[in-house]
Amino acid sequence: MASYRTDLAIERHDDARGAAESIPGVRRTESREGDLSVTEVVVETPEGAKAVGKPIGRYITFESRALRRHDREHSQAVGKRLSRELADLFPAREKALGEALVVGLGNWQATPDALGPQVVQRLLVTRHLKKVVPADVQRHMRPVAAVAPGVLGLTGIETGDIVRAIVEQVQPSFVVAVDALAARSVERIASTIQIADTGIQPGSGVGNHRTALNRESLGVPVIAIGVPTVVHAVTIARDTVEKLIAELKDEVQFYEILDELYDKHKDALFAQVLGESVGDLMVTPKEIDAQIEDLSRLIAGALNTSLQPGIEIGEFGLYS
Repeated sequence: MASYRTDLAIERHDDARGAAESIPGVRRTESREGDLSVTEVVVETPEGAKAVGKPIGRYITFESRALRRHDREHSQAVGKRLSRELADLFPAREKALGEALVVGLGNWQATPDALGPQVVQRLLVTRHLKKVVPADVQRHMRPVAAVAPGVLGLTGIETGDIVRAIVEQVQPSFVVAVDALAARSVERIASTIQIADTGIQPGSGVGNHRTALNRESLGVPVIAIGVPTVVHAVTIARDTVEKLIAELKDEVQFYEILDELYDKHKDALFAQVLGESVGDLMVTPKEIDAQIEDLSRLIAGALNTSLQPGIEIGEFGLYS
């Protein structure tokens, strides 16, 4: 059993770093704006990539518990910061309105996996309008196309094959892929947004590996946006045991002995006790439908404003 199953670079970095202050080839910076915490992990070398299990590139994580509370004012603040960071990740030569393709990954029939399709529903799509709008608007409008290709179980076609075919036909300057992720921490479900310039491998956090969507597979830069919506049940059990041991090991001798055994054999212990009965069970909050709707509005709005900097969009698709 792996020691973690997570798509988040910040969690991979925490696990790889352990008690050390840093990892060679990986740079990390953190900042805070009120309730919003922003952490950037930059993987700079192959050695750093191997240590954290993530490709070389930039990973920016936004964390705020307030994202779960339907807080309109706070969502506006997060959306504006997210929009700025997204625009900064766009390829330098494409900032001047190069054509974009937004891909909403996931299964629209399964709520925890419906983030990508719901973002696409709320996106300002303009590729078909480029030649019909007034000239003064056309100069400031980026052509944006969008698609929600579904999943293998719905279409019988690998998502990567569908996206690659569309990219070959549409020939965008870059792709933005939006997907639901898996986290190691329950606290990060629906309260964290990760963006990266390295592309994405759909289903990796839940052990369902599909073809990666990145520059190598599509031939163009790929920006990834993801929100953790599920956590492994084994992870919840592991966290519970660790908290119990930490609370009681100084008071009850049994837990002190258990702590020593746990550190040495925890993976084997969980594999033996939970492996067959729990397997790959995933857990998501009961409020996930409302959370997905809120987050899809926030992300769509941030994408709209970052992709169309020359158009006054206002609150289109963002919070209403």
